[in-house]
Amino acid sequence: MTVEEASPPAASESLPDAISTTTLHRVAFYETDAMGIVHHANYPRFFEEARVRWLEEHDQSYTAYLRRGLHFAVTRCEVDYHQSARFDDALEVTAALDWVRGASLRMTYVIQCADRPIASGATEHAAVDDSGRVRRIPREDRARLLSLARVQRRSNRPSTS
Repeated sequence: MTVEEASPPAASESLPDAISTTTLHRVAFYETDAMGIVHHANYPRFFEEARVRWLEEHDQSYTAYLRRGLHFAVTRCEVDYHQSARFDDALEVTAALDWVRGASLRMTYVIQCADRPIASGATEHAAVDDSGRVRRIPREDRARLLSLARVQRRSNRPSTS
């Protein structure tokens, strides 16, 4: 199935004023379907690779959060598919922190291949402890993350935490 190009913005345009990280991912054969294109279920994995790298480059490693019993559970995942990626394509996956709240955060992503827009999307995460209970992001971590977020102000959206 061919996806029509919807003219999505380039990574630099869709993540304006964002502190971002770009990772490279070479599409493996096992990530493709019978038609030779990347199976749609792989894009959230690509997002995760970029998100973990973003944390490592701009904040602290994900394992540092884990050592303190803090996890970021995915509560929402959005993927917009613009064009197909294929076996052996070199994908550039750009991630940026969109916003941070008391117990949650949102990351945004753009995937390109040689300046061709492949996909874009976002993930939202709840901070949870080792037993899966929602907990607030510690104040120092939240302040540090907020300074890196694209949206630098508190949201008016009601918080459930």
